[in-house]
Amino acid sequence: MKSSHHQQPTNTNPNTMSSSSSTLFISSLIILWYSSNIGVLLLNKYLLSNYGFRFPIFLTMCHMSACAILSYLSIVFFKIVPLQAVKSRNQLLKIATLSVVFCGSVVGGNISLRYLPVSFNQAVGATTPFFTAVFAYLMTFKREAWVTYAALVPVVTGVIIASGGEPSFHLFGFIMCISATAARAFKSVLQGILLSSEGEKLNSMNLLLYMSPIAVLVLLPAALIMEPNVLEVALSLGREHKYMWLLLILNSTMAYSANLSNFLVTKHTSALTLQVLGNAKGAVAFVISLFIFRNPVTAIGIGGYTMTVSGVVAYGETKRRFR
Repeated sequence: MKSSHHQQPTNTNPNTMSSSSSTLFISSLIILWYSSNIGVLLLNKYLLSNYGFRFPIFLTMCHMSACAILSYLSIVFFKIVPLQAVKSRNQLLKIATLSVVFCGSVVGGNISLRYLPVSFNQAVGATTPFFTAVFAYLMTFKREAWVTYAALVPVVTGVIIASGGEPSFHLFGFIMCISATAARAFKSVLQGILLSSEGEKLNSMNLLLYMSPIAVLVLLPAALIMEPNVLEVALSLGREHKYMWLLLILNSTMAYSANLSNFLVTKHTSALTLQVLGNAKGAVAFVISLFIFRNPVTAIGIGGYTMTVSGVVAYGETKRRFR
């Protein structure tokens, strides 16, 4: 029997519902991206400088091991993205090349954190667009408008000023940090060249799935040769501090979470949004690290860093306008 009374229509607009839930979803992704990125950076600094775990290569290997295991689970079991197969030996060789460059950038960044405060590390890291533009020009002869290159002048000048005003400046740490930044830019340009053909394109999650195990194979012998007492020190630290292994696991999981959330933010927003958010992320990490580690900064240092970030913003804007 049908009921005679009709249900009252509700006033909820499905479009409003979906737009507010998508805003909430994207906001959550951005918060996850920021917290995992900044969290990994601060934990790296804490472990490498304040905690006595002075093994940047082994730490990077832990990160890569977590990325290998969690990428496999995310793609093969949870099917976050479809699994893309490696089609040829040539493609595998290209992925291995990217993996080695990526290892170099992460290890260099972690070594620099032993000697430099996070705030200064972020200031140097902000010069990535400068190195990207240089490598893109040298490797692909891709030219930008002269206004775009002009915007890179304050990017570099700011870091030179910040270096002069940095009380905790350490030359070796600075060289490592600049090398890591250059390697990161080189990897992004190289990735564009190597995996540019339609048949070889991999999304960043699949690329991470194939790059991580190769990175572990490269880093394991490097850690054993260059950090020979890593296991005994790690075990004795683990016995001494009950949270040591928990910190290491949390740190490695955050490293994967930073990659996953970066991919998802890229997928659900635009490249420009990502660039703006990335610039802001460096500034947020800069401020948080000052509160946590209380490293001394000078007005000159902050002025230099502000100049660098302004240059990066101007560079992104001119690149978009003169495309």
